[in-house]
Amino acid sequence: MEDNREVKVEVKNLTKKFGDLLVLDNVSFNIKKGELLCVVGPTGCGKTTFLNLLSCLIEPTCGSLLIDGELANPQKHNLAFVFQEPSSFPWLTVEKNIGFGLDIKRWPIRKKKERINKIISLMGLEQVRHLYPHQLSVSTDQRQVIGRAFAMNPDILLMDEPYGQMDIKMRYYLEDEVVRLWKELGTTVVFITHNIEEAVYLAERVLIMTNKPATIKEEIVIDLPRPRVIDDPRLVEIRKYITEQIKWW
Repeated sequence: MEDNREVKVEVKNLTKKFGDLLVLDNVSFNIKKGELLCVVGPTGCGKTTFLNLLSCLIEPTCGSLLIDGELANPQKHNLAFVFQEPSSFPWLTVEKNIGFGLDIKRWPIRKKKERINKIISLMGLEQVRHLYPHQLSVSTDQRQVIGRAFAMNPDILLMDEPYGQMDIKMRYYLEDEVVRLWKELGTTVVFITHNIEEAVYLAERVLIMTNKPATIKEEIVIDLPRPRVIDDPRLVEIRKYITEQIKWW
């Protein structure tokens, strides 16, 4: 099926060296507006460096990252993150955690309240909105962090192994939460994971990275209907194929 959405993010010839060590080698691809893209690859291939470049936390050695046709600029563009480690603010309630980025961006009070209420409703956090992180389960705490990231209406939302420390049942639950938020809000998401099953379950498209110096080996379009079923033969077939592409070089 043809994807007619406009291009939101353009990655052009992105290259990163640390001294003489070439980590990322001339990577180019586009991300469509509202796309859910997953990136997989061998352990240590440079996925985190790749994410740090996309987030503008580090500068590329050469190449560029464009958002809506302009060079990515954290002062102009909304770049939101969800990491594996807990990143909620312990001194703020759920409600204030979700609104933190909106305060930084100085959203008008009424618009901010509407956005916070929408995210709390979508994430099912009404009962805990006035609680603090230490009063929450680990999964509920991560749900508020995910909600905080989506709340900012980001130009691009970057997620780095956000469920790495959770059990399988909780991972599936939170993956479904992300899909629900993504579909409802139309956010452009880049999801970095070493879990191939997770990538195939979530993504519209999967980028497979090579070993260092990393480049894009292949991209796989995942055209399966939602909600996806983990033992769907087609999903299993795609997962096995991506696994083989990562194992053999």
